[in-house]
Amino acid sequence: MPDSLPELESRRAELVQQFARLGDLRSGSISNTSGRCGKPNCRCHRPGQRVHGPNPRLTYKVQGKTVTESLPTAAAQKKAEREIAEFRHFEQLVGDFVAVNAKICRTRPVEETLTPEEKKRPKRSRPKSRAR
Repeated sequence: MPDSLPELESRRAELVQQFARLGDLRSGSISNTSGRCGKPNCRCHRPGQRVHGPNPRLTYKVQGKTVTESLPTAAAQKKAEREIAEFRHFEQLVGDFVAVNAKICRTRPVEETLTPEEKKRPKRSRPKSRAR
C-alpha cells in the first residue's frame, strides 16, 4: 500500500495546520487599464498626447457580480498581490485536503454499523390485483 492510513491522517492534520497559518487572502486578479477620461478639455483628448494609465485595478466576483476596485498606490497593489497569492495557496491547500480525504475514505476499512433491524431486507411490494 503506497500510503498507510496513519500516514494519510498525519498528512491531513498537517494540512489543517497550514490552513491555520494562512494570512489575509482574497480572490481576484489585477489588471491595468488605460484610456481617455471624460473631461473634453483634458490633454488625453489632444492628438498625439498620451492617454491616462496604466491604472491598476483589482477585479473579483461577489454573488456572481463582477466588482472592480482601483489600486491607487504601489503599496495598495503590492498588498492586493500578496492577498491574491495567499488565496492561490489556499486553493492549493483545499485541493490537497480533498485529495487526501478521498484517499483516507478509500483506505479506511468498512465497519459494520448496521443494526439488526437495518440488516433485514425489506419485503418486496406485491402489485395490487386489479379489481374488475
